Amino acid sequence: MSRVLGYALTLGSPDAWGGFTTVATARLTIQERAALAWAALRSLDSPEQAEMVAEAVFEFAGHPLPTFLNPMDDARWWASFASLAERKAFALAAYEALSTREQMAFRRHISEVEIVA
Repeated sequence: MSRVLGYALTLGSPDAWGGFTTVATARLTIQERAALAWAALRSLDSPEQAEMVAEAVFEFAGHPLPTFLNPMDDARWWASFASLAERKAFALAAYEALSTREQMAFRRHISEVEIVA
């Protein structure tokens, strides 16, 4: 693994790092890969840099697209790809955009769903 890491560092290309990923997946345990990722993120100069790297790794859904036929189906599809932060942000913004009466109805609906579950 140390040689493969050396090759990836020397070449520095996306293909080289992709190869490193493939070999690391095959040769290292989950704990070893997690420790390596932790150490690499901690070595960056700021938490913002680490966050940017982590965001580059994960594919987020971005903003929801306009609905086509069924808004609920489209919303559920979007939510299946969205990150937790995206789901929370859009859920809160949508809730806040409701009238007080609609917010109360939504709370009642959620309470009923929790009781049934």
